Amino acid sequence: MKALVYEKYAPDDDYEKILKVMDVPEPTPKPNEVVFKVVTAGLNYDDIWGMRGKPIQIPMPHISGTDAAGQVVAVGEDVSTIAVGDRIVSHGNLSCRVCVACTEGREYDCRYRKIWGFQTGPLWGGYCEYAHLPEMNVVKIPENVSYEDAAAASMTMTTSWHMLVGRAKIQPGQTVLIMGGGSGMGTFGIQIAKLYGCDVIATASSNKLEECLKLGADFAVDHRKEDWDKQVFTISKDLAKQKQSSPGIDVIFEHIGGSHWNKELALLKYGATIVTTGATTGYDVISDLRHIFFKGTNILGSTQGTRSELESGIFWMSKGKIKSIVDSIYTFENAVEAHTKMLQGNLFGKILMKPG
Repeated sequence: MKALVYEKYAPDDDYEKILKVMDVPEPTPKPNEVVFKVVTAGLNYDDIWGMRGKPIQIPMPHISGTDAAGQVVAVGEDVSTIAVGDRIVSHGNLSCRVCVACTEGREYDCRYRKIWGFQTGPLWGGYCEYAHLPEMNVVKIPENVSYEDAAAASMTMTTSWHMLVGRAKIQPGQTVLIMGGGSGMGTFGIQIAKLYGCDVIATASSNKLEECLKLGADFAVDHRKEDWDKQVFTISKDLAKQKQSSPGIDVIFEHIGGSHWNKELALLKYGATIVTTGATTGYDVISDLRHIFFKGTNILGSTQGTRSELESGIFWMSKGKIKSIVDSIYTFENAVEAHTKMLQGNLFGKILMKPG
């Protein structure tokens, strides 16, 4: 079968040197696995990390791809809930299912956890014609949800749901700040916060602000401007007057890091929450501790999410309450262009790839 493979790292981000479409063996299912024909797969930033060999080295030769959707073509003898012909999407968080964390419903904290298509291999990911996963790591797709929408939602929607619902426990009427509203993560963050009845302020670059508003954000601010945080605070003051509450932000949805971090801490109300899952613009940040201890700030880490959270998001997609935003679609042969676009960040929503 055809697959997108690399056999060495590209720390200089020169993907053309390493990404090759190759012929590799077609998988057969283990007793607990399903094999599915990949219709489409979504790019994530861990694809970039994998090709750099940072922050961790990964198995070689390597097939990336954590988010894949397609139709089941074979099942193992122990599989009972998935059948040949089912339309499915991957849940890329591979966990042991038997440790304390897993049995408490925290499979994202499993010490044996691996991210499919990033830490797995050799040659085990979603950028191929046929992929295989344990039965517990696939979710059925409703008929009114497309393969493209499901693949675009797999990791980013699940992670966003876990951040806002599972970790921050957002409530109706809260003021929520979605950083990077034009990213795959941000587009879902906006919609989930609105689903829960929150007032949403999104930040993005200037060319994405109108799209954030169309997606449901109540306000949109250019976070590339030096005074973006002052604009956000002014908006929060106006909202506070309407709600007869104090100005500031109740929950900040953070995944970009860098120089914005300390400004974000300053924007929080007393007893408010910032939940973070990434640092695409830099992880070495400065924190003014006064914003933390004096205001009783809750700083929550978050990574991926549970299979049930993916199912919840897919359910609301089927009801038309959440939608995937697809920026562009490429074939495996155009993977260099796709990954370069993701690295440069000039996109709104998710980038997808198809075998051909």
